[in-house]
Amino acid sequence: MSTVRLIETSEDYKEQFASSNAHVVLYGAEWAEQCNQILTVMEQLAKQDAYKDIKFLNVAIEEIPEVAQQHEIEAVPTVILFQNNKAVHRIDGIDIADLTASVKTLVGTSTKASSGSLEERLKSLINKGKVVLFMKGDRNAPRCGFSKQIIQILNETNLPYETFDILSDEEVRQGLKTYSDWPTYPQLYVNGELQGGLDIVKELVASGELLNILKT
Repeated sequence: MSTVRLIETSEDYKEQFASSNAHVVLYGAEWAEQCNQILTVMEQLAKQDAYKDIKFLNVAIEEIPEVAQQHEIEAVPTVILFQNNKAVHRIDGIDIADLTASVKTLVGTSTKASSGSLEERLKSLINKGKVVLFMKGDRNAPRCGFSKQIIQILNETNLPYETFDILSDEEVRQGLKTYSDWPTYPQLYVNGELQGGLDIVKELVASGELLNILKT
């Protein structure tokens, strides 16, 4: 039966990804009780024959901080599911129902959509409204200080806008960075064009240009 493998070196981490196509990875710390809860569930899943082709990993991020940085792990526990070495789903915090459902979905999942179809999806999301903000969380519950600040700015304009929570979709989170050539979030789009992040938006507010851009 499969078990959850503890990963404490970057070399071991890379080796595990080279030897399988499907992975469920807990990025955590031994001292965090919520990580232990997630680990217990993962151990139960790993023992099931239905998931024998999935590798379950427990990455001690304090031992290999470069891995935490690579995947933007800001808090523990964080679980990321990979298909063909590509992140397909991310769970920040403890959500057992999401974890079990996502593992079930991972079984039998073929190679994810091609980069071309991802680009089409990104274009669709960017153009789902005149003003679209890609952020951590949503307008009612921002999950980082930068996102909270830009939401406050947009709310003060009294103009409509859409938001997309990049923490809910790892494929979009990583893909949009490449698509837009902009490495951080939040990202504000108007009429399908990237305006920038919080610093740029603040500059537009200071110059009095933001309202004109949003209304164009």
